[in-house]
Parts: sequence; C-alpha cells; structure tokens
Amino acid sequence: MPQSLANIYIHLIFSTKERHPFLTDAVRPDLHAYMATVLANLNSPAVLINSVADHVHVLFNMGRTVTLAQVVEDVKKSSSKWIKTQGENLATFAWQAGYGGFSVSASNVPKVANYIRGQEEHHRVKSFQEEYREFLNKHNIPYDERYVWD
Repeated sequence: MPQSLANIYIHLIFSTKERHPFLTDAVRPDLHAYMATVLANLNSPAVLINSVADHVHVLFNMGRTVTLAQVVEDVKKSSSKWIKTQGENLATFAWQAGYGGFSVSASNVPKVANYIRGQEEHHRVKSFQEEYREFLNKHNIPYDERYVWD
C-alpha cells in the first residue's frame, strides 16, 4: 500500500480544575473555535466541540501522525493560555490534569455528535461526575477514583 490511512474518531472529555464553572456563555463559542483551530493544526479536525460551565466534550478525527496524549496536551495547554487572556475573571483558569478519550466508530459519529450537542440540557439533571461514571461503565472501565476528577 503506497500510503498510510487512518480514520479514528475520538470523544474527548476533560474538566476545569476542581470543576470550577469558568466556562460561561460569553467565552464558550470563542473557546470552541480556538480549540478547533488547535485541532486543525494537528491534522485532527474537530467534528464538534461543546461545553458546559465545568467541562468540555470534543469529537474529532485524530490525525495519523499524532498520539492522543499529544493532542490533549496541545489542546489543553494552548486553550488554557488563551482563555487566561479573556478577562480578569479568567486569570486563574486551569484545566484538570486528567482526561477521558473514548474511541467512536465512524457509524456512531452522528449519535455521539448529537449527544455532545445536548450537553446543556443533559446537565440540567445529571452532574459531570455521574456522566463520567456512565462513560466508564459504557466502555467497560471499572470505576476507580483515579478516573473521576474531584
């Protein structure tokens, strides 16, 4: 085969440090656009990015020459630096150290995108921690305090 190909979709989830509600309606659209640009620069185009006050969901097509750890590091580091410039109230902004990255089959991309689109409605009745525990369960990862960021 003369070329290398990959079609790997990832549903990435990470929270603000201590789940502080930094991500207001005023900053979210620009944050999502900024993150999409970082992903594009990594040849890992965003399918959809959405967030609520304390965490972000990113669905993207991972480039074949980067690792998930590299993508997460670049997205979190770059966006953290950027968001701190968006107002005095964001000067202490930080992302939590951990993240969850879950594979998504190409046939499930529309379903996952729809789930991500509905974050605001979803979190009217469910906390981030409850949601994340469900992801662990769905992906057959035993619940462990190391995987849920308090």
